Amino acid sequence: MSQAKERPILFSAPMVRAILDGRKTVTRRPARIQPRSKGDIGSYGVGQPFIRHPDPAKRNPECPYGRPGDRLWVREAWAADAQVDSITPRDLSHGEPIAYPADGSVRQTGCAMISQGRGRPSIHMPRWASRILLEITDVRVERLQHITEDQAKAEGVRLYTDHAELGDWWHVEGIETYSSDPRKSFELLWTGINGAESWEVNPWVWVVEFKRIQP
Repeated sequence: MSQAKERPILFSAPMVRAILDGRKTVTRRPARIQPRSKGDIGSYGVGQPFIRHPDPAKRNPECPYGRPGDRLWVREAWAADAQVDSITPRDLSHGEPIAYPADGSVRQTGCAMISQGRGRPSIHMPRWASRILLEITDVRVERLQHITEDQAKAEGVRLYTDHAELGDWWHVEGIETYSSDPRKSFELLWTGINGAESWEVNPWVWVVEFKRIQP
């Protein structure tokens, strides 16, 4: 059995909140190489799918996020203390306090936060500053539009309860994705991230299911 690997993955603030709340347990990401048909999707075993490369001389790509048992550490928007705003992430002390704008929490490790500094993008978050660790439980390849209602909810779409008298409406907290259909709410989320035409082309996507574990 191969040793479990650990990789970074980026999530927006609404998705971070959904993970912290236990509402998001799956993510869909476009496959860089799109299968020409379902016959181009193979598997090395349960949860280890691959897509046949159009060039037979090249390796068939597996999911870039890993296999079941592998771990993903979440990169999200963050901030350190204002007094270290000029210091690059790689040069920061691992004891620096870190603020997480997604939910306003602060990790006090070593020194206390005096004044929150400038916002730093998720792509620049170092491993030691990450507060969320996920374990992959399943990986598969699907067409984007094949998502079910239950899977849309597992993507972080939740019931909007502020005006229950209007009936069941679904949304992603903090984003305009309101719809009476959870799948439509997810569609609005997807197009907001990937562009207006990204849903209609119905790409093949990596479906990565996960559970949160303690870092």
